[in-house]
Amino acid sequence: MSVAVAATLAVFLAFLLVSPVQVLNLALGVWFTQLFVFLGGGWLVLSATGRAPARYTGLSTWSVGSAAFGFALGVANFFGIIAPVQYLAQFVLPASWNDYDVSGIFLGHSPVELALIVAGLGIGAPLCEEFFFRGVFFRGLLSRGGPPWRALFFSAALFSAFHLDRMGFVSRLELGLLFGWLLWRTGSLWPGILAHAANNLVSTALFFSAQHLEPAQTPSPGDEGRMVVLLALGGCAVLLGLLSAARRFPGLLGGPLRPAEEREAPEPPVHLEPPARLLRRAFPGMMAATLVLGAYVVLDPVGIELSQVDLRYPLAPVPEEAPDALHAERNALYELRVRARRGETPVGAYAQERRRQSRQSGGGRPPVLPAPNLPPSKESP
Repeated sequence: MSVAVAATLAVFLAFLLVSPVQVLNLALGVWFTQLFVFLGGGWLVLSATGRAPARYTGLSTWSVGSAAFGFALGVANFFGIIAPVQYLAQFVLPASWNDYDVSGIFLGHSPVELALIVAGLGIGAPLCEEFFFRGVFFRGLLSRGGPPWRALFFSAALFSAFHLDRMGFVSRLELGLLFGWLLWRTGSLWPGILAHAANNLVSTALFFSAQHLEPAQTPSPGDEGRMVVLLALGGCAVLLGLLSAARRFPGLLGGPLRPAEEREAPEPPVHLEPPARLLRRAFPGMMAATLVLGAYVVLDPVGIELSQVDLRYPLAPVPEEAPDALHAERNALYELRVRARRGETPVGAYAQERRRQSRQSGGGRPPVLPAPNLPPSKESP
């Protein structure tokens, strides 16, 4: 068994165990999953097999230049590749594949929860996911031999699949390829972490910017398409410029390309510690996770009750082409949740409105929009 297989099994089992935390509270769930599953699970497997986690994953290798280059590459890649791919996916793929309601991630939360979610996306996810998917899984596959592109592709595919978003699978696959290439090229995890952070922060900033647009300022579909094309052209130009600069100045990528035997050095098979010693090694993390969950249950009963309401009455994302009244209704629901969170409104009032909108949207299925008013055809009576 290789490190990649052992770590994947450990993280998958841990993910199944802690997935209910995402239901209890999204802000807590984001950090809980990142720290105790991706970072903790990967760290446990590496340390239990006699490896130094920070050195093995490239976390201990740091260069300001390559880290800054990774951040710039992440921004350019978002506009040049990710944004147009996501935009096209809306037209090419079925609407039922839209598994993510982005507004549900950011809206309807208290200021503290919102800050934790944004920090989790901008700091926690880049650090912990890169540690596992690139530092542990990709490095583990790479050390087994074979062409590097194979390890790069499989690690990127696993990274994308873990997000459970069919509409965004291709774009996250591309991100996984980029982050993996940065680790393979530089030997450091930090350029990929910074590129990952840049991607998440830019998309988050764009979402909040769009929330402040008045209906009259919202671009039409035609204007939106032209804007995406212009941004894609500019992003691709910057992306090519950065890659060209890295070829001319290898220091941007941490120096010249390292020898293949150093980048893809084979490793001995995994020999896990005896179960008793492994349990002792995992015990501090398990206790910390238990204390965090216990403290949350005691300190936030209202949040748990609201999360149960959300789970009981799922909502489908409101399509962009839906009437303004439908968007306003959904935003009012999120505001009602915030008031219930503060204790200004009974949770029952929020539950009643949530149930009504859930039924209106088909219990989590995309809502049926009214047919557009078309002029009658000549054949119609």
